Formats: sequence, structure tokens, C-alpha cells
Amino acid sequence: MIRHVRNARASGALPPDAAALLTEEEHRAARDEIASWPGYRPTPLTGLPGVARAAGIGAVHYKDESHRFGLGSFKALGGAYAVLRLLKEVLARDGMEATSADLLSGRHRGRAARETFVCATDGNHGRSVAWGARSFGANARVYIHENVSEDRERAIAAFGATMVRLEGDYDASVRAAARDAAAHGWHLVADTDAGGGSDRVPRLVVQGYTLIVAELMGQLPEPPTHVFIPAGVGGLAAAVAGRWAAVTGAARPRMVVVEPLVADCVLRALRDGAPSPVPGDVNSFMACLSAGEVSPSAWPILRACVDDALAIPDDAARDAMRGLARGRWGDRPLVSGESGVAPLAALLLAAADPALRGALGLTAASRAVLIGSEGATAPDLWADAVGLRPEEIIGEPTPA
Repeated sequence: MIRHVRNARASGALPPDAAALLTEEEHRAARDEIASWPGYRPTPLTGLPGVARAAGIGAVHYKDESHRFGLGSFKALGGAYAVLRLLKEVLARDGMEATSADLLSGRHRGRAARETFVCATDGNHGRSVAWGARSFGANARVYIHENVSEDRERAIAAFGATMVRLEGDYDASVRAAARDAAAHGWHLVADTDAGGGSDRVPRLVVQGYTLIVAELMGQLPEPPTHVFIPAGVGGLAAAVAGRWAAVTGAARPRMVVVEPLVADCVLRALRDGAPSPVPGDVNSFMACLSAGEVSPSAWPILRACVDDALAIPDDAARDAMRGLARGRWGDRPLVSGESGVAPLAALLLAAADPALRGALGLTAASRAVLIGSEGATAPDLWADAVGLRPEEIIGEPTPA
């Protein structure tokens, strides 16, 4: 089963509230800052001609975020960037003008160590915040819910974060992190402002993600016709769809977000014209997409710049993950996590359904980009699903 909603409101023209989030100045600030960090390099863009043949389209390119700063996902661009921006502001109030190079060298470590950065996560965002806090000399406190895997918890804790595991789902951990940050004077590094929080930090996070589009525009052999983007709270989708619209306007590709069937908050918002919480249990095999509420700061961009939403079953993600890892379609095997593989699963399901294929405008000439948002960030879960260890895939290191 696959659900589809066509967004009749999409125009590709950023409304004022969205344009203020995705200014050229803020994009360049994020791009130049992140590109200056040690270890930065554009993540690979891999052609998948076998997948393209299987889908009956002209070309498929996979943006492999598993290589991002050794953290295994695109989230390295957002949380750590927000930590840096907030920490620099704190130091500036104390009369210390600091660059990221200063902080990385430990120049202001004594002062930075007095600051604590807090977030809620399904795994990858928390890893970015913890990595950023440790890199720049501060502390991290990360809230996870009961369904976050132990290997994801260990990966975050490895960066020195204090871990807090709670009952409930992701949205419950978001509320708990916000409550405790306010009570103790900690810095909340949220990737969503659902629940009434400030939109400033989620905006910083989204600005970090826009670097993906800059890289893609320099890597693609020709402009794509479709871009498939995994969506949790919608931050990545807003960054990719919004930045592409800001650069290319009416010439932008068709933007398709992909979610789990049980956590289809963006699809519902596009269908209804406004966000509302998804009822019931939103926990999915696609763990980092298990969000029940759209980020309000992302919503104006999603409403204007996302053309379609697809919601897919967990089994489709499992099957696509195994197929990509084992080279089922004749392409080089790749490691993609359960959320990162969602765009591939959605493309294959849609291409095999004549009605949906037509509704999405997929033809033999179509050129699709798949945003592979993560690698095997939960290696044990990945191995159970695929039947191999990630390190057995040639050329694919397990994230550190």
C-alpha cells in the first residue's frame, strides 16, 4: 500500500515568511562556515542506472549522506551548526569574538564548558548536537524515547552527551527536552518548533541543511525532473525544496516527500491545508521519520514548494534496503539506513503503479534524485534487516 497526495497549493514561489528563512545571506553563512570545518567534503552522488531501468525512467542519482563528517547522516549539517551559532552568541555577549577555528582549538574551552545544549532525537539529530557540543567545548544533554535503538543511544553517548531515555514517542521527548531546557537555562537545539517553541533554532538547523542543494547543483550532470526527500518533521524537505525554488524558481524539479504510513504528518498537512498531529502510534521501522507533527517553521515552505507526498509501508523500506545493499538492480552495493532508503522504496513503488506513475509525471525521460539521508546509523538493526554487516559492503565504512 502507498498513499499519495498532490499539493494543489504548490507554486514554487516562496512566501514572505518562508523567504525570510531561506535568504541568500543565511545560506552563504551556513555554507561557508560548514565548508571550513575539518573533514568537510561534499557527500557522494552515485548514479544508479540499474534502479533507473527497474523504474522505467531515464536516470537515478543517489545523494549519499552516510559519509557526512563520519556521523552517518545529513543531520551533521544542522544540529552542530546551530550549536556553533548559539555558542558564538553567548561568547559575544561576554565580549569574546570567537570563530569556529578558535573553538575547535580550545581557545575558549573554559567559558564554553559552562554551556549545555539540549535536544530530543530519534538518533541522528542528537548525534550531531553531541558532536558539535564536544567539538566546540560545550556539554550536551540528549533526550531519547523508548523506541530509540541501543546502538543509536551508544553512538550519541560516545560524544560525551548525558543521555535521558523517556517513555512515549518522539514528540513526547521533544516536549520533555523543551521543558527541562527552560527550567535549567540550557540551550534548546530543536529541529522542530512543534509544541509552541521558538522557531529561531529550527531555522538555523534548516539553513545548515541547504548545503546539500549547493552540492547537488555542482554534482549533477543535468537538472533533475524529480527529487525524492525523506520527511520526519519536514526540516530537510523544507531545506531542499525551498532552496531549490529560491535558486531556480519555476524551473525547479518536482519535489516529492516520502514518509512512513504511520507517521504521515506532511502528507496530512498538504491534504488538509494545515498541519495537525497524527493520531495513534507513529513509531516506524523508518525510525528517524517517526514524527507525528510538522515543524511550524518548515510548514510555509512545504506548503509552497513540495508538489507531492507519498506514505509507504515499513516492508517497502526493508526490501529496498536489502536490495540496495545486495546490488539487486545491478548497481554497486550501497549502505543506506532505514530512513535513508525511503526515497528509493517510494520511487520503485510509484513507478510500478501505472496510475501513480502518471500522477507523478514519471516517464522514460525522467531524471530522479534520491536524498539518501543516512547510512547504517543503527548497525545492529541494519544487519538484522539485511543479513550482512555494514562493513561487509565493499567501500562502505561503518559510521564512527
